[in-house]
Amino acid sequence: MEWVKAVQRLRAGRQAGVLVTVMSVRGHAPREAGAKMVVAADNVWGTVGGGNLEALGVERSRAMIADDVTAPEVLTAALSDKAPYQHGVQCCGGEVKLLLEPLPVVPSVAIFGVGHVGLELARVLARHDLELHLIDSRADQLTSDRLAALDDAVANVHVHNVPVLPELVVGELPPGTHVLIMTHDHAEDAALCDAAIRNEELATIGLIGSSAKWTRFQRKLAEDGNSVDAIARITTPIGLSDLPGKEPAVIAVSVAAWLLQQFVAERHPASAHSAVRRPTPAQREAKA
Repeated sequence: MEWVKAVQRLRAGRQAGVLVTVMSVRGHAPREAGAKMVVAADNVWGTVGGGNLEALGVERSRAMIADDVTAPEVLTAALSDKAPYQHGVQCCGGEVKLLLEPLPVVPSVAIFGVGHVGLELARVLARHDLELHLIDSRADQLTSDRLAALDDAVANVHVHNVPVLPELVVGELPPGTHVLIMTHDHAEDAALCDAAIRNEELATIGLIGSSAKWTRFQRKLAEDGNSVDAIARITTPIGLSDLPGKEPAVIAVSVAAWLLQQFVAERHPASAHSAVRRPTPAQREAKA
């Protein structure tokens, strides 16, 4: 099915689109109910019948993409020479309803460090429609048995086993990725922070750890030539201020909720001021 491949291509390329389906047909029409096409800002795959009908579907789909519309719409077109038309007469004699379903670019999240907290966080995030990257320098943290809890994930899970220089993965992440740094090794965390703030295409950078750890990191990042503004791109600590606790599952829920707020802020920038909250002292002292 060409439209399935088109949807996969858009998702892999992190491009928005619209899936257009012939929802119902009354009378004569060029395609039957169920026919589909996929519309992107610069391409079209499949067909729902050509002519004025299809041109209307493409036109409205591209307007939805441009306006970042997320709710499905129904478009009704009469196929008659007496009906208003914009892109040529189409007089099959019937009436067609098109269902236009947005295919948004889903969030991308990278968890560096799949230890106790990282795995719990992955379990929570895997229930959402997103691209989830799991990176760890320890092979035993990424075994199929350990990650079996993610087998039924809604998210598209990408596992990166990088025993040497995991910070190189930072440069391979899709633009707009939210990075969460919570490895077992503070030296690894520091290298990842340095790599992350040098990548201007990342959405957010979150670091788990104590205030003492962050003080040391700020000094080291500055010594390595990073500006104050660059260092300020890192949010630490991460989580919700009103959800205390040091248990991995509690921290994971807190961080996941904080991250979901970032997704909302991306879709609705006006609410960004309320998207970031600071965690409690207990969370600040949490270890990855």
